[in-house]
Amino acid sequence: MSARISASESDIPSRPFEIEAAWRGDALLAEPARWLHQLTEAEIAEVDAAVATVKRAGTAFDRISPATFPLPTLGPRLQQILERQILHGLGFWLARGLPVERYSIEEAAIAYLGIGSHFGSFRSQNAKGHLLGHVRDLGLDVRNANVRYYQTTRQLEYHTDSCDIVGLLCLKRAKSGGESRIVSSVTLFNEMLRRRPDLLSELFHAFPTDRRGEVPPGMQPWFDVPVFNWYGGHLTTIYVGQYIRSAQENFAAARRLTDAEREALDFLDALTNEPGLNLQMTMVPGDMQFLHNHQILHSRTDFEDWPEPERKRHLLRLWIAPEAGRALPPSFAPRYGSVTPGDRGGIVTSQTRLKFVLQAE
Repeated sequence: MSARISASESDIPSRPFEIEAAWRGDALLAEPARWLHQLTEAEIAEVDAAVATVKRAGTAFDRISPATFPLPTLGPRLQQILERQILHGLGFWLARGLPVERYSIEEAAIAYLGIGSHFGSFRSQNAKGHLLGHVRDLGLDVRNANVRYYQTTRQLEYHTDSCDIVGLLCLKRAKSGGESRIVSSVTLFNEMLRRRPDLLSELFHAFPTDRRGEVPPGMQPWFDVPVFNWYGGHLTTIYVGQYIRSAQENFAAARRLTDAEREALDFLDALTNEPGLNLQMTMVPGDMQFLHNHQILHSRTDFEDWPEPERKRHLLRLWIAPEAGRALPPSFAPRYGSVTPGDRGGIVTSQTRLKFVLQAE
């Protein structure tokens, strides 16, 4: 049975964070210029030229990098965005206007991989080893213990992914619904400290979390990690409430949660859905969203898709490890494989073979 690992009271910050990362959605909704960037014609021209360079040279997807996908002026701007906005600022950024309507799926993938490479290295998103993910409804049943929620039309609860940065590129929108929602985990900490400090310390315990059948060699089918972590001068969050609950249902050997821990999780979930705290955005084709998982929780509303296969909702996804990533506590290693910046995160099992695919599978 897994044991509960508790942080000492001295390891838990006792004051609210007054930093840029502690934002409220209602405030940012009124200030889109702080997080939304419309790509300029010159920036799009640089991307087009880089895509053409990759295609002309026959560069394999795994060789796409800032060197093979040069962006003379946009590249340095992306570095600034990474440092000031994603890693050390609000924790997210949305760029609008990539011309996916005139790109083939291959060209869209090249463009997105090229832009993403300026942020860091790509990590495996599932046991199949997909380095370029496809977020589409595959008609799967979420009650299957090996199915992940992004493969269905179901609403996603607020959560983090198992990497430093997650990126999404919208290719096609759903018929209705499917809006992206995000919330600052720093703000959630502040609100819990203000309203329910008695529950806050419970979230510094290690919670068994279901791997959904994607088990690395020598590991258990769940991993244990605290929701909130105070390490290296940063509040770092990792949370998938749905998989904490499924670990309780599926694995008798996983530690049983206490009533106080369950109440703390329920209160955290309630805060994520509180109007004013979260930010909802409708992603349109050509939108690129990048989120810092350590300080942003994200979700998606239910959606109704188009009946025609060629019109169905489709997003490309990247999991990215930047070399300038923050220090992570050792408790992340069972999930991230390593805590070394630039070489951590992702899902790897004994059957995993790293690859890039141009369609969902």
